[in-house]
Amino acid sequence: PHSYSVWEGATSCTCDRGFFRADNDAASMPCTRPPSAPLNLISNVNETSVNLEWSSPQNTGGRQDISYNVVCKKCGAGDFSKCRPCGSGVHYTPQQNGLKTTKVSITDLLAHTNYTFEIWAVNGVSKYNPSPDQSVSVTVTTNQAAPSSIALVQAKEVTRYSVALAWLEPDRPNGVILEYEVKYYEKDQNERSYRIVRTAARNTDIKGLNPLTSYVFHVRARTAAGYGDFSEPLEVTTNTVPSRIIGDGANSTVLLVSVSGSVVLVVILIAAFVISRRRSKYSKAKQEADEEKHLNQGVRTYVDPFTYEDPNQAVREFAKEIDASCIKIEKVIGVGEFGEVCSGRLKVPGKREICVAIKTLKAGYTDKQRRDFLSEASIMGQFDHPNIIHLEGVVTKCKPVMIITEYMENGSLDAFLRKNDGRFTVIQLVGM
Repeated sequence: PHSYSVWEGATSCTCDRGFFRADNDAASMPCTRPPSAPLNLISNVNETSVNLEWSSPQNTGGRQDISYNVVCKKCGAGDFSKCRPCGSGVHYTPQQNGLKTTKVSITDLLAHTNYTFEIWAVNGVSKYNPSPDQSVSVTVTTNQAAPSSIALVQAKEVTRYSVALAWLEPDRPNGVILEYEVKYYEKDQNERSYRIVRTAARNTDIKGLNPLTSYVFHVRARTAAGYGDFSEPLEVTTNTVPSRIIGDGANSTVLLVSVSGSVVLVVILIAAFVISRRRSKYSKAKQEADEEKHLNQGVRTYVDPFTYEDPNQAVREFAKEIDASCIKIEKVIGVGEFGEVCSGRLKVPGKREICVAIKTLKAGYTDKQRRDFLSEASIMGQFDHPNIIHLEGVVTKCKPVMIITEYMENGSLDAFLRKNDGRFTVIQLVGM
C-alpha cells in the first residue's frame, strides 16, 4: 500500500508522495509516514520542576516504532517569541529523547522563568519529512523561589558613628526582589545581640554605631518565596574621625588640656615645615636638601617633600620599599582621603611578624593624589619618636600603592581619651 510501480512485475515499488520506507525496511514492506502530533499535553509545575503527560498520536503513520523527543526552550520575560535552548543544566527523567512512555519529569529549571516545551512524536521515517505537525507544545512559568546569596557586600564609607553599605543583586534572584535585610552586630558579641535593617534599595547607611568598634555585617534578599541565605560576613571597624572636639561631663576640662596639647604639637610641626620650606627656597636638587640636614651643628631639619620635583625621589630617601609579598591584609578598618585603611601583618625576612596598618591608594587616582599620598609617607619617614606613629615602609612598585605603619590598637590618642572619658585619673592623663 501507498506505493506504485511503472513496470509490471517489478521487484520493488516506489512509495507515494509523503510515504517512506526506513533504512532497515525490506523492499516488500509497505510504505509508511511520520506520525501526527501527540494529543492532550498537560503540565504540572512544582517550583523549579515540570511534569508533562500526553496521549499517543491519533495517526501513528502505520508503524509500531513510535517514540517521543522533548525540546526545552527558555523564553524572555513577557516575550515568548525570544526563546533559546535550555542547555545542559536541565535534567530529564527518564530521558529527553527516544522516550517510550508518554510522560517525562523535567528538573533543575530556573525559578520565575518562562519555558516552552515541545513534545515530538517520531518513528522510523520521521527524518525523511520532519514537520511541525508532528509536535505539540506548552508554555509554563516556574514558581518563584528564595534567592541565592549575595556575593559581594562593600563598605562605601566609614565614619566614627556610621557605615555606608552597598551590594550587588543575587546572581539568581529567582523572582522579584521585594527587600533586603541587613543584620549587624559588634564582633565581640558573636551574634548574641544583633540588629536588623530592611531596605528595598541595594544600599543603606547604618547609623548610631559606637566609635572604634569592629562590626560584622550580613545581607540577604527576599522574594515572595522567602529569604535567601545571608552573605559572607563583612567586618568593618568604625574609624577615628571625631565628630566633636570637647566631650561632656566632669572630665571635659582635662580632655580640653590634652587636646590643646596635641594642637600645640601640631602647630609646632607645621611651623617647622614652613621654616624648612623657606630655607630650601623650593630647591629641586637633592644636594641642597642634604646640606640643610646638617645645619646648626647636627640638629636635624625636616625636609618638605613638596620641594622635590619627583615625589618618588623623596620616598626613596625617607621611606623603605617593602615587597608586597611580605604584607597580608586582614580587614578594612576605615576609609581615608586616598582609599581604604586596613589592618594586617608584615613579615620581613629575618624579622618577626608584626601587626601593621595599611593605607592603600584607591584605583583611578590622579597624579596629584599619588604625589600627596607619597608625600605623606615622606613626612612620616623623617620622624623617629615614640609619640609619633612609626613608618614601616611603602609599596610603590606594584598596585595598589601602599603606606605601611605601626598598628595603633586603641586608635589615635584623642579618640582613645574620648572613648574612655572619665576612666582615668589626672595623674594617668599627665603620664600619657
